[in-house]
Amino acid sequence: MAIVAPTPLEVGQLVSVRSRVWTVTEIDAKPGGQTLIALSSIEDDSLGEKLEVVWEREPGVTAIDAALPDPTDFDPPDHLDAFLDAVRWAASTANVGNIQSPSRSDIEIEGYQLDPVVRALQMPRVNLLVADDVGLGKAIEAGMVALELIIRHRAKTILIVCPESLQIQWKEQMRDKFCLDFRIVDGEELHRKRNNPNPWTFARLITSIDFLTTDAPQQKFNEILSDPDVGQLYSRRFDLLICDEVHNCAPLGQGKYATDTMRTKALRFLAPHFEHKLFLTATPHNGYPESFSALLELLDNQRFARGTPPGRKQLDLMMVRRMKSELPPERDGSPRFPKRTLEPLEVAYTNKEKEPLQQNSWVNSGSGRSPRLWYRAVS
Repeated sequence: MAIVAPTPLEVGQLVSVRSRVWTVTEIDAKPGGQTLIALSSIEDDSLGEKLEVVWEREPGVTAIDAALPDPTDFDPPDHLDAFLDAVRWAASTANVGNIQSPSRSDIEIEGYQLDPVVRALQMPRVNLLVADDVGLGKAIEAGMVALELIIRHRAKTILIVCPESLQIQWKEQMRDKFCLDFRIVDGEELHRKRNNPNPWTFARLITSIDFLTTDAPQQKFNEILSDPDVGQLYSRRFDLLICDEVHNCAPLGQGKYATDTMRTKALRFLAPHFEHKLFLTATPHNGYPESFSALLELLDNQRFARGTPPGRKQLDLMMVRRMKSELPPERDGSPRFPKRTLEPLEVAYTNKEKEPLQQNSWVNSGSGRSPRLWYRAVS
């Protein structure tokens, strides 16, 4: 694409304004030879962001000539060779067995971490519950699935829902390990964007599940769903939903019924509008079968139904569950993860520290509990 000097514009033309690429959505000629241009961003980290500028007064604006060159001569051999390599590389994304995300990431991959990626690529619509043990790298597996779907043009808009304390960690991991920039949507961001574009229009977002239980973000989300200018080419408006610590959103099991919590209702509000869903948790089952079946229904309501025990065959297709003890040792025979043991640590209290402890009735109640023993995990 070539950059040309400011010229009369047309709706749909690409322009460079303020060092970013936009598409012209509306042209309004004003008296005095000035033109008000409405723009919409096409960049991944600000997809759909709106901007209005006076074309003649805005410094550094340029129109982008996206026309194809005239085929007046043959390309040099090295150009043709580079073009064929690019075609082969793009065509390889259609091969399920050719996984590209590890080579395009800054991660040290483990063999078992490829299992969720392969399963996701084999699914026409990704509905996957990754329930690996703590420390096995569920975030890395989710990042590879997201990157693989982006490479294959199966996903563009991604929302990560996680506890509020993990938002920055998710943002840094996606940026540093997968070169994917995400924006955090919280109360401050929503207030700052009150008179600006709806934050849900951006391509890659991170938010907390508790924030989604409030009315303001749901109202903004509904505005996107009801926006007639968005266009509904497919039945679902968004592409990939990643929900971390999804056990926090599981309904409460009570007897034969599962009662939705506010977090469950927030996830139930979001889930139908995403083409792909990826749930992450180290504790998928809370001991109540009705709660577990209701959580599976949120993941895929075509395969599972609340109140109905899930079939083992269907569950094996949708859930990845591995414990540290199940993984093989390293090639040299050493354990893959260090063994954790508990050893007691006796705390020597001073006389001044003993005074408030001795005033507590439970210390001398004969219950056998002692305030002098603490435990730590030793690897």
